[in-house]
Amino acid sequence: MAPQKEFRIELSAGSEKDLGALPTNIQCAVLSEINLRLRSEPYREIKTRTKRLTGLVPPLYRLRVGDYRAYYRILEDRVVVLAILHKKDTERWLKRVR
Repeated sequence: MAPQKEFRIELSAGSEKDLGALPTNIQCAVLSEINLRLRSEPYREIKTRTKRLTGLVPPLYRLRVGDYRAYYRILEDRVVVLAILHKKDTERWLKRVR
């Protein structure tokens, strides 16, 4: 069996700011999920955990971690995390991204 391709994880300036505003325990949980889920299979949709959002070009993906959402794009061998938000703030952010 061929080894899985490993993706580089990059946090945008905005997502670093979002992450820094979160409590330490939430930061750890979000970073752990990002590394676990996105490093090897960022495309894979897992029930409610990861999802490709429809109607956006280039494609935008969402990773759910409890009440928080990490939004990311896949660019060749990189996963770029664009934002890390509480679920109540996501609709406003998504309207800006469209």
